[in-house]
Amino acid sequence: MNKKNLELLGLSEGATADEIKAAYDGLREKYLEERFQDGEVGNNAARMLTRLETAYSELMDELKENATMGEGGGDLYEKVEACLKDGNINEAQRVLDGFNERGAQWHYYQSVVFYRKNWVNESKKQLEIAIQLDSENAKYKETYRKLNDKISFDAQNGGAQQQQTYQGQTMSDRADDNQMGGSFCANCIECCYCNMLLNCLCNGCCR
Repeated sequence: MNKKNLELLGLSEGATADEIKAAYDGLREKYLEERFQDGEVGNNAARMLTRLETAYSELMDELKENATMGEGGGDLYEKVEACLKDGNINEAQRVLDGFNERGAQWHYYQSVVFYRKNWVNESKKQLEIAIQLDSENAKYKETYRKLNDKISFDAQNGGAQQQQTYQGQTMSDRADDNQMGGSFCANCIECCYCNMLLNCLCNGCCR
């Protein structure tokens, strides 16, 4: 969703239609009262009313568009999560590609998809974007910390060959490789760590 429109209404990414309307109604009432005041206060109120109308209209249109994109009007992020749980990475990517507005939650899901493809560097970049867009989200920051810890752990234990693999954005491509981190799971400790990060990325997809 449009970040500037959300900020104008005092909302964050993922706001519902009811939250958008409530914020709009409250601010509209405030500026309707102020527009009759003399000087800059009245002029500013008139400008803000115009901006509010535009922001409200655009945000509601975005919600309607996103709803109609999903099958049966269902939530698209729920569909992405379902695809990830089923292991259908290509379908999850297809749904994400259909989004026009790509906020923090979109980049978080894209990070999960990239991680499931074993594209670790790209997964990290998407998490960084998600954190930039929603810097107060504890889940994003914790996931990012664990991902960095795993990259550091693998670098220390995998040697030069593994470092080269990370730089090339490709890890194990084996179809039967169910561990996130590919074939680098060299011991039990690393297996546990991979599973922990997998749970953090995938089981916690929903807000």
